[in-house]
Amino acid sequence: MQVFRALDQVPANYGPTVIAIGNFDGVHCGHRWIIEHARNHARALGAKCIAVTFDPHPVRVLRPEAAPRLITTMPERLRLLAETGLDATVVLPFTIEFSHMPAEAFARDVLHQGLNAVEVHEGDTFRFGYQAQAGITELIELGRKYGFAVMAHHTRTVRGLPVSSSQIRQRIAAGDLTAARALLGRPFSILSTPARGRGIGSEQTVPTINLASYFELIPANGVYITRMKIGDGPGAPIFDAVTNAGNRPTFGAESFAVESHLLDFRPVPLLENTPLELAFLKRIREEKRFSSPGALKAQILKDVAYAMRYFHLMRLISA
Repeated sequence: MQVFRALDQVPANYGPTVIAIGNFDGVHCGHRWIIEHARNHARALGAKCIAVTFDPHPVRVLRPEAAPRLITTMPERLRLLAETGLDATVVLPFTIEFSHMPAEAFARDVLHQGLNAVEVHEGDTFRFGYQAQAGITELIELGRKYGFAVMAHHTRTVRGLPVSSSQIRQRIAAGDLTAARALLGRPFSILSTPARGRGIGSEQTVPTINLASYFELIPANGVYITRMKIGDGPGAPIFDAVTNAGNRPTFGAESFAVESHLLDFRPVPLLENTPLELAFLKRIREEKRFSSPGALKAQILKDVAYAMRYFHLMRLISA
């Protein structure tokens, strides 16, 4: 998948194109459903299928105090978009100046002239233009004027829940990883690198890796069944793990950390810049203060036993 970081990077003769527009935070199953429809239409029309997204997230520019923590950072978002079979993604820099662009200018200058759109696929709640002045009805009218068709898609539901980035954020923030997984179509995961820990984990039961500071979305404080990939590439090792996301109150001064106890660890190269991917599978319990390190150790052993039963059952089911 090609990635264009600005409209002027797109070749003048690029296209014709079938386009899906959005923030695509999480690249959830609703996003992928729309992209699949766009890709199938592009093939039928002999066109290229592209996504148009924005960086940073528009709310971070327009209302930074209300900006959400992201489900996926931009590098991860682009990786997930590439897996959908898109020909390209155009990442438009979102600025105050860009936010003042009228709806018609966006349709004319970006979709028609910049990207040679013949068809645009969108969710039916899509808003665009200065102060979100326009929606699907206006986009359809502008498409008639500038020569592209518009396909509006209803919000999908999974297990009775609407598939949306905001719904997924709520579920992750509440620690409901089962619902989040159903809406995403995959386990929720975060990408980071190792951080120097306090040595507490290595003194307890199993090898421990702490993640470096991470400023996007993390599940509610608690203990989770997880899997950790160390390094990148298809051959990178993946370990079953139990992860504590929280303030570690048993050991005095509270400081937030994401600390993973690896259950089936074997020695692997681990440097400060080694990529780590931590996938959250299920919440075991809330974080709490224990009366002593010994009491914490006893609970960790229970958490590990619970997680090992979980992984054993999952392997039996998938066998």
